[in-house]
Amino acid sequence: MEDEWRKQIKESIRTPEELAERFDIPLEKIRSIAEEFPICITPYYLSLIKEKNDPIYKQVIPDEEEINKRKFLFADPLAEDRDSPVNNIVHRYPDRCLFLVSHSCASYCRFCTRKRKVSDSSKISKKFINEGIEYIREHTEIRDVILSGGDPLMLSEKLLEHIISSIRAIPHVEIIRIGSRVPCFLPQRITSKLVNMLKKYHPLFMNVHFNHPDELTPVAVKALARLADAGIPLGNQSVLLKGVNDNPETMKKLMQALIKARVRPYYLYQADMVFGTEHFRTTVDTGIEMIRSLRGWTSGLAVPHFVIDAPGGGGKIPLIPNYVQGMNDEEVRLCNYRGQMFSYQQPEKEEGEEGEHRIMQFKAIGL
Repeated sequence: MEDEWRKQIKESIRTPEELAERFDIPLEKIRSIAEEFPICITPYYLSLIKEKNDPIYKQVIPDEEEINKRKFLFADPLAEDRDSPVNNIVHRYPDRCLFLVSHSCASYCRFCTRKRKVSDSSKISKKFINEGIEYIREHTEIRDVILSGGDPLMLSEKLLEHIISSIRAIPHVEIIRIGSRVPCFLPQRITSKLVNMLKKYHPLFMNVHFNHPDELTPVAVKALARLADAGIPLGNQSVLLKGVNDNPETMKKLMQALIKARVRPYYLYQADMVFGTEHFRTTVDTGIEMIRSLRGWTSGLAVPHFVIDAPGGGGKIPLIPNYVQGMNDEEVRLCNYRGQMFSYQQPEKEEGEEGEHRIMQFKAIGL
C-alpha cells in the first residue's frame, strides 16, 4: 500500500490523446487547451466521473472556454507576485506568509488560481526552498507559515520533513499549516510513513480541498481519519463552482459529509478572476444564498466563511447574508434564518454603577 500512490502518479492521464479517446472529445480542441495549462488526472479521481460533464468531470477535464481570454480576467488576480519579496514566498498579511514549496499537484484543477506557475518547475522551484526558509527566519513578525504550491504532499517525505523541521526550529514560528488537495485527488498518498513524520511537528494544521460530496469516498475518508488520528486539525477550503456545487442541497450534503469525516468547513471561496475560468464563476448572490441555506438549517460547525479573495491583493473579505435589517441607538432589527423578524434592544447605562450595566432583551416582531 505504501507504493500505491506512486503507481497512481505513474499511471495518471497526462495527454490529450488519452482524454480524447476516453471521452470522445475532438483531439485538436484538447491539444490547444493543454498548451495553455497541462493535463494531469490520477486514475483514482478519474474513476469518480460518472458521466460526461458531471461535477467531477468539470473540475479536471479541459474545456475550450479556458482559452477564451476575457479582458477583465487576470493571470495573477490576487497580485501574489507583487507581494513576493523573495522567490516562493508571498508575504501579504502582517504575521503570516505563504511558502510555495512544490510546483506539481496530484491532478490539475481547471479553475486553478495559480495556473501561471503550477506545473512549471522554473517558477516554483526546489532550489529556492532554503531561500524561503531564510526569509522566514529573518522576519520575526511571522508566526504562521502556510505551505502550498502546487501541493506540498507531492514532495518526498525527506524533502518535506526538511522544510517542516527547518521552519519548526525557528523560535518565532508558532503554527505551520499545509494546504493540500492530495486527500481528495490521491488519498493513497496519506501513508503511515507520511503521517508518522508529520505528527512530530505539532502544532501542525492542514487545510484540504473538497468541492463535491462525491469526492468524499471511503478511501478519502480513511485518509482523512488517518490525519485526524495523528492529531492534525483539518479544515476544508471549497471553491464555489458553476455546475459543480452551486446549489444548496449539494453544498449542505458536502459540508455535512466533511463534518462527519472530522473536517471543519473553513472557507467557501468565490472563484477568483483567473484567465480561462469564467465558465466556473457564479454570481456573488449565489454564494450568499449558499450560506443562507446552511445557517440555521444545519450545525453551525458545518457553515464555512464565504469569502472573496479581493482582486489586486486586498486579502480575504467575508460576506454574509443580510441578517441585520436596520439599526439605530435604541434597537437592531434582525431577520433569522426562517425570515422571521426580531428586535434586539440596545444596551442602556444605569447611573451609580462602575462601568455599564447592560440591559438586553429580544422582542419578536409579528410572531
